[in-house]
Amino acid sequence: MNERVKRLREETLNAINTLSSERGVLITEFYKSIENVNLSVPVQRAMAFDYILTNKKIYIGEGELIVGERGPKPKATPTYPEICVHTQEDLEVLDTRKNVSFKVDEQTRKDFRDIITPYWTGKNNRERIMQAMSPEWKQAFEAGIFTEFMEQRAPGHTVCGGKIYKMGMNDFIRQIDNEVIKRSNGGDANQLEELKAMRIAANAIITFANRHADALEEQARSEANPSRKAELVKMAEVCRNVPANKPTTFHEALQYYWFMHLGVVTELNPWDSFNPGRLDQHLEPFYTKELEEGSLTHEQARELLQCFWVKFNNHPSPPKVGITAQESSTYTDFCLINVGGVKDNGADGVNEVSFLILDVIEEMRLLQPSSMVQLSKKNPDSFIDRTIKITKTGFGQPSIFNTDAMIQEMLRQGKSIVDARRGGASGCVEVGAFGTEAYWLTGYFNLPKILELTLNNGFDPRTNTQLGLQTGDATTFTTYKQLLEAFEKQVNHFMKIKIEGNVKNEQIFAEHMPVPFLSILIDDCITSGKDYNAGGARYNSTYVQGVGLGTITDCLSSLRYHVYEKGSVSMQTMLDALKDNFIGHETLRNELIFNTPKYGNDDDRADRCLDEVFEIYYNAIDGKPNARGGVHRVDLLPTTCHIYFGKVTGALPDGRKATVPLSEGISPSQGCDTHGPTAVIKSAAKIDHVRTGGTLLNMKFAPQFFNGDEAIRRVSSLVRSYFKLDGHHIQFNVVNADTLRKAQLQPELYRDLIVRVAGFSDYFNDLGPELQNEIISRTEHETM
Repeated sequence: MNERVKRLREETLNAINTLSSERGVLITEFYKSIENVNLSVPVQRAMAFDYILTNKKIYIGEGELIVGERGPKPKATPTYPEICVHTQEDLEVLDTRKNVSFKVDEQTRKDFRDIITPYWTGKNNRERIMQAMSPEWKQAFEAGIFTEFMEQRAPGHTVCGGKIYKMGMNDFIRQIDNEVIKRSNGGDANQLEELKAMRIAANAIITFANRHADALEEQARSEANPSRKAELVKMAEVCRNVPANKPTTFHEALQYYWFMHLGVVTELNPWDSFNPGRLDQHLEPFYTKELEEGSLTHEQARELLQCFWVKFNNHPSPPKVGITAQESSTYTDFCLINVGGVKDNGADGVNEVSFLILDVIEEMRLLQPSSMVQLSKKNPDSFIDRTIKITKTGFGQPSIFNTDAMIQEMLRQGKSIVDARRGGASGCVEVGAFGTEAYWLTGYFNLPKILELTLNNGFDPRTNTQLGLQTGDATTFTTYKQLLEAFEKQVNHFMKIKIEGNVKNEQIFAEHMPVPFLSILIDDCITSGKDYNAGGARYNSTYVQGVGLGTITDCLSSLRYHVYEKGSVSMQTMLDALKDNFIGHETLRNELIFNTPKYGNDDDRADRCLDEVFEIYYNAIDGKPNARGGVHRVDLLPTTCHIYFGKVTGALPDGRKATVPLSEGISPSQGCDTHGPTAVIKSAAKIDHVRTGGTLLNMKFAPQFFNGDEAIRRVSSLVRSYFKLDGHHIQFNVVNADTLRKAQLQPELYRDLIVRVAGFSDYFNDLGPELQNEIISRTEHETM
């Protein structure tokens, strides 16, 4: 990288994460100003968006080529009090906590105390949601049966399609005006208000870009360096043209997207921020055209992409309130760049920009944006080999996804073949049709906790409450089938509660939190006159994420094998050992850990339990209606929730002690896969990934495993083999446990150590001790 990029990279790495009150103050000012004005909710939201973009501070960094920050400076993170309000206690915790802190100055504390908190207390969406939930929902939520994403965030996992590279905001405004004309004689009033709001939002982002152009021109007038002066003039021209009009150059295409990104994450705080999707395919026409014209060189394109990468890393995820940092404590905003895959016609989609982006990923080595490659059987081996060469550096990126399986997943869900081919993954591993789908993740579901309740006739020993159904005294179950039927009843009971809560949440967001700007970007919101949050998108899916698949599989395998097949352990003995957290039952625990069929070893005795759990979970969710005209779907991933869920779950029949983390993703339980990586992928492939919307498989390799080109080809073949079995996703940690233990003892010597956590990478030093230990305990493969 050149000197400019080195400096910008160093600045983003050294920038202090702060909490900014700017957005909170501006939106409070706006809503105070319209208290006695009769405006529809969509128009209110659009006018608030316009007010923020018109009044927020414009930041132009020294040497930048891509401009725009959602805060007043890099890593100054806004808050969203209309969603949830940070208390003074929250601010103190964020300022002082050891890991993932956000510095809070006295002015910010004062703004919250005097302006933001008094106005939004009693008016924010989190309070609406919690008031709307049933007692059964609240009881299950507090007990750790499931979590709820949208109590502190707006719906996310939305990905930009390709239309912004063909249409400017002025084109969208004309489209909106045409839809208004169609409804001019007796049209639906709600649709007209939504379209009016979209028009306001489109003009707001043009104004925002022009403010940047003004600032750039002002800097250019006083710039003494002729080279930088010319850059500033050109950047001002870029901001004048986009997003008002469609982009005509590589630089304009990147800046256009970045304004869209800032607009989406300023309007609301989506869980997993907006992402550009198939970036290589979107940029390739501009790249090729300019190379041929001589107006762009390969090195200039690389530099622009590197500056683009810095912008993502300037944006830490807005922090949560209360104690829910246990659920996910990271600066990462989960923006996932998709590279590779196939074209609209199904042909190989890898191009020169694909490899250019892979170079940038390796060179920049930044946590954000997250990156992935879509690997199809149509893609060349050179593409996956290049990816593995980056992976072996221990960066944890890119993760690898099976394009062919994702297309099958989306076709099963009713997407068109073209929309499916244009799709991919966002966040951690979640599949969707880019630019056409609103797919919402609603929270994690604690499968091992459900088994704990089943074994206690619906009673929760931790909270000392009758939490679930009374499905029978486990000591009276004479067959494994009876146990499994009781477990299934409990899963269905709690999933019904969760889904009923999801429907209420979606109704609340549709009524109170429309997103007219985001709605412009997603088909078919303009033509339907409906908001993205109210079912306006072409496809509308709702996901619930299952957690602890490896743990629950090993638990059922243990009960089936020891209690029902061998008869070597009575159910009463098992329950006594669990109640005592295996204290005094060490011999039994040793038997459960070392002499039980375990998932991850291609052992059908264990893997049949995996399939049984999957079918129960799938049947409890798939196809259940949501509030937006779509249905619920299945995901299997944890982010870091397997740590929190472990804390609220007692000892289990696989030998796991109380409060220990659950298994991560669809990965085997920590340390239980003892037959090598090939056995792991064969076990993991025994569930039907095509019926999910995403599964997450993490594997850990010793660095020495990757020595030489032959080793690279072996790992590439492992990935290809897993994908031939319809596996959805795989990712690698390339680091040995000794290094991680040394980093725990001397963190100051390992400040740049990056590990793959779940569907994201993070600095090892930023992780809590429980998560650090969980990553260390994952099986480290040295041979294959």
